Amino acid sequence: MGRALRADAERSVRAILEAAERVLAQDAGASMEQIAEAAGLTRITVHRRFANRQALLEALAVSAKQQLVDAIEEARPDAAPALVALYRVTANVLRVKDTWRFTLSHSTPHTAAAAALWEEIDTRTVGLLNRAQREGLLAPDADLDWTRQVYYALLSEALDRPGAAQDPAAQDPDAQDPDALATLVIDTLLHGAGPRG
Repeated sequence: MGRALRADAERSVRAILEAAERVLAQDAGASMEQIAEAAGLTRITVHRRFANRQALLEALAVSAKQQLVDAIEEARPDAAPALVALYRVTANVLRVKDTWRFTLSHSTPHTAAAAALWEEIDTRTVGLLNRAQREGLLAPDADLDWTRQVYYALLSEALDRPGAAQDPAAQDPDAQDPDALATLVIDTLLHGAGPRG
């Protein structure tokens, strides 16, 4: 019985977080009542899981960052050459970032749990860039902290490029395809806008 209640609670939390992401992406000032309605739950149920809006935003930040960590792990970056690992990680991260645009692009509360997850993401990213450097993909003297910042900026820009937010039926199919966007990000990171040679 306890396990069923826990599973039910986890489902309602997941429904609330997913609804909050959708609703807040449309209206950053949306109320807890609007989020409850979008989740198909009562306001009381939402307040039982999250005491207030701040607690909900904190949970969103942790959830989205945990999904980024999971996306990196699912790419199994240590099981492939650095170039393949970079593409896999990038495509997976873009999928998560596309789903959690509001939470990952706004200043959401940075709790200790969210900060620890972000530190893990940074560490994993620099580790992968370090491997890329050792394997000759990056210059031996490249500043990896700067490269990481550029990589993060490219990830954000890839999702916001022209054609990415238009009507899906009318847009360039590559504008939102995570694999095509990963190619764009990695090619730009490794080669910039200069000629290949």
